[in-house]
Amino acid sequence: MSTTKIRIAIDCMGGDIGVPVTVSAAWDFAQRYPDTGFLLAGDEAAIRGQLKTLGCGRDDWYQVLPASEVVLMDDPVEVALRRKKDSSMRVAVQAVKDGLADACVSSGNTGAWMAISRYVLKMLDGIDRPAIATSIPNQKGGATTMLDLGANVDCTAEHLLQFAIMGTALATALNGRDKPTVGLLNIGEEVIKGNEVVKQAAELLRASGLNFYGNVEGDDICKGTVDVIVCDGFVGNVVLKSIEGVAKMISTMMRAEFKRNAFTMLSGLVAMPVLNRLRGKVDNRRYNGAALLGLRGIVIKSHGSADPYAYGHALLRAREAVHNGLLEGTTSAIHNLRQSLQAAAEQSAKISNDISGPGH
Repeated sequence: MSTTKIRIAIDCMGGDIGVPVTVSAAWDFAQRYPDTGFLLAGDEAAIRGQLKTLGCGRDDWYQVLPASEVVLMDDPVEVALRRKKDSSMRVAVQAVKDGLADACVSSGNTGAWMAISRYVLKMLDGIDRPAIATSIPNQKGGATTMLDLGANVDCTAEHLLQFAIMGTALATALNGRDKPTVGLLNIGEEVIKGNEVVKQAAELLRASGLNFYGNVEGDDICKGTVDVIVCDGFVGNVVLKSIEGVAKMISTMMRAEFKRNAFTMLSGLVAMPVLNRLRGKVDNRRYNGAALLGLRGIVIKSHGSADPYAYGHALLRAREAVHNGLLEGTTSAIHNLRQSLQAAAEQSAKISNDISGPGH
């Protein structure tokens, strides 16, 4: 592989389909972004067979990293982490650890991908747990960054604060937001709403120096009320699956109505340009690619059912994260917040000492 500015390692064997999707998406991406090269981890014969099928005319955009094992979608984490040490997942993450790649992408088993990434890359200082974050399209024409989406079912207030820091860095890196607004997902906007963890998290966020908007509700996600929305992984995963389900239902209903009603079909043909633009905006394939934040490396998770188009967007997220300095931004944000909180604590202690002075 010739010298490139950005190098992405791919778990080519992951996902429902494997190399027909992963390698095809990488080849298409390399043609559109000549500054990006790929390290293709997996069964070498399968990878080279797919490259031959695609009729790739050049070999300067990739390097094959042979891997003798594959993590299956139903493999327990223990099997993936301890027994399959030469899996395509492990090889792709190790490439980031060794400095051969700037980011890695997989559409395989989410639990295994997270466990392997955490084991190999380790956590950033000041972050206890990784979080899954993605962008959800909103009615303002942009996207709302939301986390956690399933990595952490039970969270403390401190974990939610850390998610806010990482989400802020992600929104800044990928969406170019300057001091993005942060909302805390709750059952109401009022300060008194929510369980004790959420209330404590709100207090920490208000004192953090982040651009904290306050509590937000479920409908604020698609309204685009804030740039970043924070919640625990249980709530986040339910919300994400609900949004995906509604989008699929609407698409199915529209297709069924067109088939059933001749007048609707005619109207649909007239409105087709508008409908196509709308479909393009809400096509969840364009938002494929969730970032695993908090690690000492850039790790992206693609949907297991992604087609080459959707997988290409996961690769784009990896490229943008590297290009815009996501890792550096997250590290800097954590450092700045720690200094801010320490200064606030010292100031509070000083005020307390002055009040209680020698005469008290």
